Amino acid sequence: MPKRSSKKKPQKDHQQIARSVLDSVVPDAEPVSVSNGAAENKKNPAAVALGRLGGLKGGKARAAKLSAANRKAIAKKAAAKRWSKKPSG
Repeated sequence: MPKRSSKKKPQKDHQQIARSVLDSVVPDAEPVSVSNGAAENKKNPAAVALGRLGGLKGGKARAAKLSAANRKAIAKKAAAKRWSKKPSG
């Protein structure tokens, strides 16, 4: 029985190998840039505050807008969905 996994590690492409060699030779080389813009993922504080405001009052506003019959229908549908799930095990 093998003591280690027999899965092979994925091969690095040429650019990854070149980057690792460069990092080992010159550790202070230019920083790794992210191509998809994740480094620029700072959120606008005003937009965050506005979104939070809407989220805080959303459920209460929706509940106040619904009639008793609509709330009852939504609750019945949710209960039926919960009880229709098969038990896992």
